[in-house]
Amino acid sequence: HIGGIHILEDKVPFEEFIGHVNSKLPLLPRYRQKAVPAPFNVGHPTWEFDPAFDVRKHVYPAQLQAPGTIDQLRELVEQLQSGMLDRSKPLWELYLVQGFEGHRTALISKVHHCMVDGVSGVDLMRVLMDISPETKPSPEVEFAPPPPIPDDTRRMIDGLLDTMQEGTKSWMEFQGNLLNLVQTWTKEPPPLPTLGNNMLSSLVAPPSILPFNRANSGQIKLSWSAFSFAEARGIRAVFGGTVNDVVLTTLSGAVIKYLNAHTERTAGRTLRVMVPVSMRKEEQRGALGNLVSVLPVEIPLDMPDHRQRYDFINAKTGSLKGAKVAEGLNVFSALLGTVPAQMQAMLGSILTTSVPVFNIVSTNVPGPQIPLYILGRRMTASYPFVPIGFAVGVSCAILSYDQKLYFGITSDGKAMPDAAKLKEYLDQSFAELRSLAGVPENKTQVEAPPAAKPRNRTRTRKPVTPATPVAPKAETEEKVSARKS
Repeated sequence: HIGGIHILEDKVPFEEFIGHVNSKLPLLPRYRQKAVPAPFNVGHPTWEFDPAFDVRKHVYPAQLQAPGTIDQLRELVEQLQSGMLDRSKPLWELYLVQGFEGHRTALISKVHHCMVDGVSGVDLMRVLMDISPETKPSPEVEFAPPPPIPDDTRRMIDGLLDTMQEGTKSWMEFQGNLLNLVQTWTKEPPPLPTLGNNMLSSLVAPPSILPFNRANSGQIKLSWSAFSFAEARGIRAVFGGTVNDVVLTTLSGAVIKYLNAHTERTAGRTLRVMVPVSMRKEEQRGALGNLVSVLPVEIPLDMPDHRQRYDFINAKTGSLKGAKVAEGLNVFSALLGTVPAQMQAMLGSILTTSVPVFNIVSTNVPGPQIPLYILGRRMTASYPFVPIGFAVGVSCAILSYDQKLYFGITSDGKAMPDAAKLKEYLDQSFAELRSLAGVPENKTQVEAPPAAKPRNRTRTRKPVTPATPVAPKAETEEKVSARKS
């Protein structure tokens, strides 16, 4: 699952928040559906309305020992984000955290990646949040009774039919994507070096194994930071390129500092970053589901000079985009979609490997540059969360919101127990890059939260779940076939 931690400037009553969320659910029918597996995996799971749906099974109160510190909040988020979402109900959860210092409220969100990708998710966030502090009473909502979930025989037949239909659709999608890619290459041939050894090594050869590339333990550590979006745009204006070039230069600089602090060799080693790229077209914004490819960006670790590394990253990402690498990988993904669901399930169960394909994940999601509100309370900060997996022991999510860049670092508790150090080096790297570009510091930016302190931690109370939930009625909607995430 993905998610985030959102800070609101004042207290939000839990019952009022429950009513607010429930009033928005008619706009999000997928949030009342659960993924129901087909018998014997003859087809992909289907989205079925949960007959026992209750908003109180998804929205929970949580309490910090007031005045709750940022370290207490971080520990609570680590605890809640570590667990898996319950597959027997719709795949999302919200936790409203009271007792945070400054009379503020924190909102912790979790949603499974099969329901939404990052770019689409920002649009959906606006459904739960308002662009104005003015509040209106949340209307009471009653949903019509849902249709019963089909029995095993019906789901078996539907699964077989869906498999044939999806296989045909995937094959047509593969042919269409391949044709579009060939036509693009014909009109605009990519540079030959990009299609040569450099590109192939980025896709096939294993990356340099770094200290945080080890099997995940299941424990996660979080660290957060925030930078001025105006400063990032200022750096981009001086050096050229994109804000994502600024992000990758800052992140790679932090990794170099981290390796040096751990007396790790950097000469001849590279950092392979998995950069997710949305393939969603403009007319598809706001739609549910995943339309994501990736760019494999190799960054030399023996290049400590920020400007040299920035120019390298700018040229590298430009050549990868020019060669339509993301589109090419999307063609391969469509080809995998033609494989029967049973074989997909089998491949998914054996693909766990101790040799990572990437060293680190860096996903940059553009968000609204105006303040958002929940029940009249302004959201003053929003730190994104993305998971880790396989032997990729650290990931970094970046969300631009209200003229700031919010960084959320997730690391494995054993592969990188000192995630706070990476956050510290991240801050240093950005400050050095800003100074090198001659961009003045923006004094109006929100102060980033301090790094987690390893000692003298104050315990947090466990989130209190509601006692006996009463299931409201749910409206009917035609079953929608969904692929496994």
